Amino acid sequence: MPVSAAGSDIVDLLIVGGGINGAGIARDAVGRGLSVLLVEQDDLASATSSASTKLIHGGLRYLEYYEFRLVREALIEREVLLRNAPHIIRPLTFVLPHEAALRPAWMVRIGLFLYDHLGGREKLPGSRSLDLRHDPVGKPLLPSFAKGFSYADCWVDDARLVALNALDARERGAEIRTRTRCIAARRDGKLWEATLENQLTRERQTVRSHGLVNAAGPWVASFIESALAVQRRQRLRLVKGSHIVVRRLFEGPQAYILQNTDRRIVFAIPYERDYTLIGTTDLPYDGDPVKVAISAEEVDYLCGVINAHFMQQIAPADVVWTYAGVRPLYDDESANASAVTRDYVLQLDHAAGTAPLLSVFGGKITTYRKLAEHALEKLKPHFPQTGAPWTHAASLPGGDIPGADFEAFLKSLLQRWSWLPADLARRYARAYGTRVDSLLNGANGINDLGLHFGDDLYGREVDYLRTQEWALTPEDVLWRRSKLGLHLAPTTVAALEAWLGNEAAATRARAR
Repeated sequence: MPVSAAGSDIVDLLIVGGGINGAGIARDAVGRGLSVLLVEQDDLASATSSASTKLIHGGLRYLEYYEFRLVREALIEREVLLRNAPHIIRPLTFVLPHEAALRPAWMVRIGLFLYDHLGGREKLPGSRSLDLRHDPVGKPLLPSFAKGFSYADCWVDDARLVALNALDARERGAEIRTRTRCIAARRDGKLWEATLENQLTRERQTVRSHGLVNAAGPWVASFIESALAVQRRQRLRLVKGSHIVVRRLFEGPQAYILQNTDRRIVFAIPYERDYTLIGTTDLPYDGDPVKVAISAEEVDYLCGVINAHFMQQIAPADVVWTYAGVRPLYDDESANASAVTRDYVLQLDHAAGTAPLLSVFGGKITTYRKLAEHALEKLKPHFPQTGAPWTHAASLPGGDIPGADFEAFLKSLLQRWSWLPADLARRYARAYGTRVDSLLNGANGINDLGLHFGDDLYGREVDYLRTQEWALTPEDVLWRRSKLGLHLAPTTVAALEAWLGNEAAATRARAR
């Protein structure tokens, strides 16, 4: 049972949902002095928060929908997050091939001018025009593209961003329980009384809290209806976004933002060294979020956009991996799924003298930190002891890299751990930042990294992910805490599966 700073068995906040918004709110709240319990029915970032396009960006296309407040906030956040987590976030240059039939050049220039100036850009370079016939970035494109533009945004390891927020929250005193579902909650005067169920053991427990935060993502409305037994229409719009991954389509570190004839845009992004990530789609979704999957039509659509722009053509047979997620957007009644606002809405439900319920609708990964600040502002009247905002200048775990200079940090890491292979050192540095020293503490050579599963996966890293980052299953390790699933041989995956299965059995035996 979590214990508050006052020694009570009642926590200040019970947060339901271990995606980016729930983890971000938990981190912010506990850092302001509140006692926090976060529960997630599956793994951290197991739904929408690991199914993004992996971008920290202002959202250039949102300017067409006059979302100026959202774009400005997101542009400011780009550099805040880049400074606080330079290991998992890095600058990325985007090339936009111009198609006059879709958007005139003057419109694109105005959009890029606003993009350069709305957010008080400091670190990232400004936009510029390109002659694609002579610039190397035009070489992969079809010859019909003569003119283009470039601008800067950032890439992020989305699932690790969630894990690091949860890790920081725990280290500051929050309790984080994965594989734990809130199956019911009711108000008891100024408290919430909630029933939690462990999804592995089916054991149940009752907890009490002064406030309840519903950050359940695609389940935000169904949680209100089922767990809280409140039957009223919730303004939630579910939109499916799907991605495909193919072998690398082009050389160079740049990404491409492609305009399609339906006026949507699709990104083609260098991914995991050997691949290109392509997405996303925008389709209305009314099914179970657990069962979301890309359709054959979506694969064809994304291949078609690539083939309309690149010399190298692709087909569905070239796709090596796909993923899909459900975006829980606030329903602004837009007719087009692509036009639905990506802004967030925080809905506070509190009758006089009763415990507050805060429900989170919408949002995007770039603005999660500001969303958390606004959530705490809304809750402050109920928690007058809440401290001041603090996350703006606070590094995430592993992000306290001097000067936020990743390459200089990597160079020093290779000097300190000279026996570490360069590719493995870079991967560790990107994933764990300055926490690499904790991971490698006491090791004097590659044989000290524990059981070698195969490729560059060792027992010490898997142990770290299990003990520090809540990883339990092969999917947790291979697809959320990392993307090693794209790189490892089947024999390596099988060895990991067998080892984790044995560890799980041993844990159950000890529990008995």
